[in-house]
Amino acid sequence: MTYEMGADAHDAGTEAHDEGAGRQLLPIATAARTRGAVGEVLRGYRPLALGGFGTIVVATAIGLLTQPLLGRIVDLVADRRPPDAITLTVVLLVAVAVAQGVTTGLGLSLVSRLGESVLAQLRERFVERALGLPLEQVEKAGSGDLTVRVTGDVSLIAGAVRNALPELARSMVAIVLTLGALAVLDWRFLLAALLAVPVQVHTARWYLRGAVPLYAEQRVATGAQQQQLLGTIGGSSTVRALRLEKDHAARVGQRSAAAVDVTMRGVRLVLSFYCRLHLGEFIGLAAVLATGFWLVRGGSASLGTATAAALYFHSLFTPINSALVLLDDAQKATAGLARIVGVADLPLPVQPERPATPRDASVTVTGVGHSYQPGHPVLHEIDLDLKPGERVALVGASGAGKTTLAKLIAGIHRPATGAVRLGGAGLDALGPDATRRTVALITQEVHVFAGPLADDLRLARPRATDAELREALDRVDALSWAEALPEGLATVVGDGGHRLTSAQTQALALARLILADPPVAVLDEATAEAGSTGARALEKAAARAVDGRTALIVAHRLTQAASADRIVVMDAGRIVETGTHDELLAAGGRYAALWEAWSDTRNDTRNADS
Repeated sequence: MTYEMGADAHDAGTEAHDEGAGRQLLPIATAARTRGAVGEVLRGYRPLALGGFGTIVVATAIGLLTQPLLGRIVDLVADRRPPDAITLTVVLLVAVAVAQGVTTGLGLSLVSRLGESVLAQLRERFVERALGLPLEQVEKAGSGDLTVRVTGDVSLIAGAVRNALPELARSMVAIVLTLGALAVLDWRFLLAALLAVPVQVHTARWYLRGAVPLYAEQRVATGAQQQQLLGTIGGSSTVRALRLEKDHAARVGQRSAAAVDVTMRGVRLVLSFYCRLHLGEFIGLAAVLATGFWLVRGGSASLGTATAAALYFHSLFTPINSALVLLDDAQKATAGLARIVGVADLPLPVQPERPATPRDASVTVTGVGHSYQPGHPVLHEIDLDLKPGERVALVGASGAGKTTLAKLIAGIHRPATGAVRLGGAGLDALGPDATRRTVALITQEVHVFAGPLADDLRLARPRATDAELREALDRVDALSWAEALPEGLATVVGDGGHRLTSAQTQALALARLILADPPVAVLDEATAEAGSTGARALEKAAARAVDGRTALIVAHRLTQAASADRIVVMDAGRIVETGTHDELLAAGGRYAALWEAWSDTRNDTRNADS
């Protein structure tokens, strides 16, 4: 079970991978596959789809009675009929308006329900696949790509489903039925109206050719911008410490400028689209009016019929413009939908038919090597054994490969060479589910989920009782502050709720570890964010949390290492020393040098404080 995954690279290999190899974005579905995915979901809602679109057809057909009734009034006036002659026609117009309003509302409601149902199912598939993605793949893609898909793309599709889809359906039906009504009046009116079609079709095809790739490019540019912003803000302390503010500001500016450039290209495309569209409207209306004049003059049609034809064509302006405007929204939504389907179509992690069962809580690392970028290994022939219940501290300078080794043991990454075994079983033989049950990884970056504190804890053990929650909190010295919250364990924490301190957040992660109760725990600098004030207390809490488990602790403070059963020292991706605290100090090697430097720093800090 992996609770938290650090977004920042903790060793030089990860950093090289991020900067040198670039991001491997999550897949984007093809247009054909996107249509196929929507079609697969729609099959389960066929009655709702037929009912919704059928009702819209009826509503549009009723609305088409308006123009002939208005034409009838024109004929009655032209014939100088008495005023009461139009009474029946006016009553029919009112009835048509009422009937069309009721059926249109019902049809739009059914289509909206259809769209929301389809979106909900696609969203659920997306979330299921996203949560099941190997964390290595998420790291390679970058959190920005997944974040934009979860937020921006889903919001874009939701807006299109709620607003564009019902109106687009109604507009398309109105266009088809109105053209049919023109043919019923006189086939020559239809021919005149169709003169606008070549211009409109050419305009639509020209627009689609440019819009589809442009909006896909826009989503990618936005994802890159989001990734850069997340990286800069998330690592702001490091950026300031290394005086890289100008460099990162320039990077954000470059990504933002790229996103703005793509957006402005889209604006220019839309403006050109409307200019061409208005030309088609002018051609069509002029042709219908000329045809009406010719037919009325020749006695082939009445003035009322010509009026109805002109009104029919004029009424096409709204649905055609709506359809083409909504086509713009549809293209944006389609680009987002392709990104959602691209993730939703990813296969779930393969589970072995008969998952192996660990015989004990041991960890065996044999000949493990790993690299994030070909030709740049960050681990070399690592051999390491952890006995059941043993607490091993992993120490070394920044960039030594500690975090990479921790993630390999936790099953986040698969080693490029060698093998990792938990209780004698390989990670592939265990499968993802069994691996998560066997080993838990906690890093220094802990997420607090929005909601009651008790619900946050129950993520680790859904059926845990209140007494078990309190026991877990008590073991990590968090019960007192938890019960002191405004509503105790029912207090809403996370976004929009009560804000927890760094030390409280870390204690919450340790309490989750106790509730999950895996036999193996990996702590990757899990107490680093607590600050010096609560460091000792949190280290004691971490020791109690891993009590009785096999534990690999990437030590941020060497006091953690000193209390471990064994210390493993890494340098440049290799294990260079191993032994107890006293043994390594006596050896006078790399660990002794680290301990001396760390002790001097602590003494200097104490002297400065005093």
